[in-house]
Amino acid sequence: MENKVFRIAVGADHAGYAYKSLIAHHLRELGHEVIDFGTYSTEPVDYPLVGFKVGEAVANEECDRGVLVCGSSLGIAMAANKVKGVRAAPVAEPYSARLSRQHNDCNVICFAERLTGWEMVQECLRVWLQTEAEGGRHARRVKEIDDYGSGKTPSAPEVKCSAREIGREIGQPADVRS
Repeated sequence: MENKVFRIAVGADHAGYAYKSLIAHHLRELGHEVIDFGTYSTEPVDYPLVGFKVGEAVANEECDRGVLVCGSSLGIAMAANKVKGVRAAPVAEPYSARLSRQHNDCNVICFAERLTGWEMVQECLRVWLQTEAEGGRHARRVKEIDDYGSGKTPSAPEVKCSAREIGREIGQPADVRS
C-alpha cells in the first residue's frame, strides 16, 4: 500500500505529554498534517477532556485519525470511546496495531508513555497508518458496534442454554462457576 497523507488529531494528558510532542513531530516529518489538542505542558490535566476533544475531531471528520497518549493508554482510550463514532484502541505492539485497523477499523490509537518504548510507538504508528480496514465480516461487526453506540440493538444469535448449563456441558462442578 502506498503511504497516504492524513490529517491527524493528537492529544495527551500530563503523563503522555513527552510522547505526544514526539509523535506530533514524527507525524509531521512523515508528511501528515497534525492538529494538537494538548496538553501543552506537564501540568496535571484530566485525560477524559483530551480524549473527548480528539475523539470529537475524528468523529466529526475534522481529522482522519487520532493519536492519544496517557500513562497507561487505558483511561484515555475509554474516554475517547465514549464519543459516538470513535473506535479507540490501546496498543503496545505492531500486531495489535495492525489488527486494530484490519478488523476493527480503529480510528484512534492510544499509547502508554509509562509502559511502551519510543521505538515501539514509532513502529506501531507506521503499521497502523499503513493498514487498511479489511471490510467484509469485519465491517459488519464494526457496524454492530457503531449501531449499538447509536442506541440500536444489534440482533444476536439465539443462546441455546444458560451459562450454568454450558458449565455442566463441559464438566465443571456448580461451585466452580459462581
